Amino acid sequence: MPLTDAAIRTAKPSTKPVRMFDGGGLYLEVSPAGGKLWRLKYRFNGKEKRLALGVYPETGLKEARERREDARKLLANGADPSETKRAQKAASVARSADSFEVIAREWFEKHRDTWAASHADKIIRRLEKDVFPWLGGRPIAEITAPEVLTVLRRIEGRGTLDTAHRAGGNCSQVFRYAIATGRAVRDPVPDLRGALPPARGGNFAAITEPAKVGELLRAIDAFSGTFVVKSALLLAPLLFVRPGELRRAEWAGFDLEKAEWRYWVTKTKTEHSVPLAMRAVEILKELHALTGHGRYVFPGRDPQKAMSEAAVNAALRRMGYDTKTEITGHGFRAMARTILAEELHQKPEVIEHQLAHQVPDALGTAYNRTKFLKERRAMMQLWADYLDKLKAGADVIPLRGNTAA
Repeated sequence: MPLTDAAIRTAKPSTKPVRMFDGGGLYLEVSPAGGKLWRLKYRFNGKEKRLALGVYPETGLKEARERREDARKLLANGADPSETKRAQKAASVARSADSFEVIAREWFEKHRDTWAASHADKIIRRLEKDVFPWLGGRPIAEITAPEVLTVLRRIEGRGTLDTAHRAGGNCSQVFRYAIATGRAVRDPVPDLRGALPPARGGNFAAITEPAKVGELLRAIDAFSGTFVVKSALLLAPLLFVRPGELRRAEWAGFDLEKAEWRYWVTKTKTEHSVPLAMRAVEILKELHALTGHGRYVFPGRDPQKAMSEAAVNAALRRMGYDTKTEITGHGFRAMARTILAEELHQKPEVIEHQLAHQVPDALGTAYNRTKFLKERRAMMQLWADYLDKLKAGADVIPLRGNTAA
């Protein structure tokens, strides 16, 4: 007589195992301790065998019957259900050993001693945060280009396009390592070429590693050029405006009491507002004593003209930096954009507004000078404080401001 759920629930243990048969070889075995195990009795090649089908109540009567039928289909096709189960388990273990995360961690350990500690930490945190949760458990040989693209677009969606490109590069390194060690046959990442927008500032050299930013800030502090050029260098990372906007800055646009700078952005044909952190105000007040009587904040040799567009890059080269491969005047924007997002966890829309980028909102407005002004003011002070810590050589610990996402 077939079993019922009620009979199974009320089955009591005895001093010896009790078998309750359902039919077709399926039975429930109740142990003296009260445990209930589904088993299937069958014959294969003339020998009687038994197959465990699950533990009650995790595996109910309906599921146990379905597993019985699956086993009977295997028998009908000449396969031993027990051997099939053993092979599937072994394959599962093998697939786990060849998962993306296992191989990525193996690759990381092979290379970490060749990297600076800060660089190694950034790589593994990037993988753990943005890649492993979605690709970590997948057999690496089965991962496709669209799967990788989905992961990268998720990163891009946070407003961290540079990080998406770096994550793609790390994934490619892991795939190539898997190929070299015989666990994958190809790297799908090159198939994604052109699928993501190019990284902002890709044509401008920029320093985005916090420790190296600290080195740059100390080099600027030690710069022995003119006071005007040094002031421009000190303000460039604090304000991260376009180089032309900085060098052509006019005193008429500054209100140092309100700690604000307003000017017209010719690129977007909009008025832009830059909240000034306390350190920026200090630098500008010192500079005002020298150039405040004239039109330009950074006058050139001819006081009636703005500082040369080559002045900042020339100063960086004088400090020993390659403006083609390390840092350029425009690179301070990419520096701020990347670190504000990745290290200080600021909202992408707040960063983009401070960069004076065209960011359409729900009403179609491309840019509003006063939008996010409170958040931007807090972000600019947070950024200035963070730069001070980097310059002092303090341990780089991500801070979280009031404008964090």
